[in-house]
Amino acid sequence: MTSAQDNATSPDAAIAAALEAVLLLADEPLAPQVLAAVVQTSTEQVRSTCDALAAEYESQGRGFVLARVAGGYRYQTAPSQDVYVERFVREGHGGRLSAAALETLAVVAYKQPVSRHQVAEIRGVNVDGVMRTLRRRGYIDEIARLPGPGQAVLYGTTSQFLEHLGLDSLDELPPLGEFIPDPDAVEAMERRLRVVSDTDGPDPDGVAGSGQ
Repeated sequence: MTSAQDNATSPDAAIAAALEAVLLLADEPLAPQVLAAVVQTSTEQVRSTCDALAAEYESQGRGFVLARVAGGYRYQTAPSQDVYVERFVREGHGGRLSAAALETLAVVAYKQPVSRHQVAEIRGVNVDGVMRTLRRRGYIDEIARLPGPGQAVLYGTTSQFLEHLGLDSLDELPPLGEFIPDPDAVEAMERRLRVVSDTDGPDPDGVAGSGQ
């Protein structure tokens, strides 16, 4: 038989499980009222359950906490683990890829095997830092070398790249033609741009032409 104290500190299992599932999906703090509506319970029950869960995680020394922030609840890493979290982020494993990294990754995916120099020529910028980031993330790797002097390294995508995109093989990459407008569309855009240019008015210097 459980004591009154146990009943006060142990969250209802079903509600606790539902709150955990919802909070794991949230990317911002969720107010008690929102959580109560989702799991179909009272706001007071949400507060008491979240507080009990937070105490449970703390007593177990978990690497995460259920924090009350900005008027709501959310999961976040435990302050005691900051040194490891900072190391993870500093080494380039955390956060989203930048636009430059995504563009570079696309070039490698569609042109592989491809050298760093070839990628730089296609993008028109230095890609050394971005390529290092992509290798560190495990999305690309060395797969061959060019024959002849220098033997430049050739890069390709990895199985982790396929896994993150949910692809079984590179054959499932969408054809590039799906992202390139057909000639008629290009011509129509050019005509439209010419019309806009012709109707923009006098040039910035206010000179329409001297006639000379």
